[in-house]
Amino acid sequence: MDNRDEVKAFLSSRRARISPEQAGLVHHGRNRRVQGLRRSEVADLAGVSVEYYAQLERGDLAGASGSVLDAVAGALQLDEAERRHLGDLARTAGPGRGRRRGPAPQVRPGVLRILELMTEIPAFVTNGRGDVPAANTLAEALYAPMFDEPARPVNHARFAFLDPRAREFWRDWERIAGDTVAMMRTEAGRDPYDKDLTDLVGELCTRSEDFRIRWAAHDVRLHRTGVKQFRHPVVGDLDLNFETLPLAADPGLTLTMLSAPAGSVSDDALRQLSSWSAMSRR
Repeated sequence: MDNRDEVKAFLSSRRARISPEQAGLVHHGRNRRVQGLRRSEVADLAGVSVEYYAQLERGDLAGASGSVLDAVAGALQLDEAERRHLGDLARTAGPGRGRRRGPAPQVRPGVLRILELMTEIPAFVTNGRGDVPAANTLAEALYAPMFDEPARPVNHARFAFLDPRAREFWRDWERIAGDTVAMMRTEAGRDPYDKDLTDLVGELCTRSEDFRIRWAAHDVRLHRTGVKQFRHPVVGDLDLNFETLPLAADPGLTLTMLSAPAGSVSDDALRQLSSWSAMSRR
């Protein structure tokens, strides 16, 4: 198993999106048939031979030095997430390379206790596939439509693309959908041997055209902080800030916490949600 096809698709898609003008190049003539930059132009910008860059874009990143990867990333104007993805693709290039220890199959008791003690904000643990192996009570109340599904662990991507309620639940569904696929693509670069992820991608590509189109774009993204916009079936609209923290002792697992500014409408809605959740449990 190797990742040549992934490397080829990623590099060629990044090259295709940059015009000569964006790269600071001047070209003459009207019969330019290549979308974006030519391979020779990327090679010149990166300071490598055309033959060597063509080898890289054919998927052969094995042995590429850090300086070469940096030069190619600069020529293609990659952002931080894309640079990391290129590094991951290089690290896992070649048959049998880059195998990683998968995330812990179960969330540790200490982490579960932390979630239990977080009573005023929604908090949950996820992995790179979008599974939610653990969540506190308020997170389950916030994501009630997703947790309605009997299968465990619940999965953000399955809910986003296969459950018709998702487009109503997330007021910013288009952004959520793009972020979800981009994070899965990032994870696939980090660990191309994750069979569960491969199976999930295959399922979603088969069942959702929206997912299939986004997956083919080869976009990657870092998901650290921002705002999520919900339309909850009980308490209505909420705009919640989120922060994500990797669990250093459990590679591949991330803790996500959501909150609202004190005294805001969303803060009031969270308190109402907490009361509704307590009543539902009783």
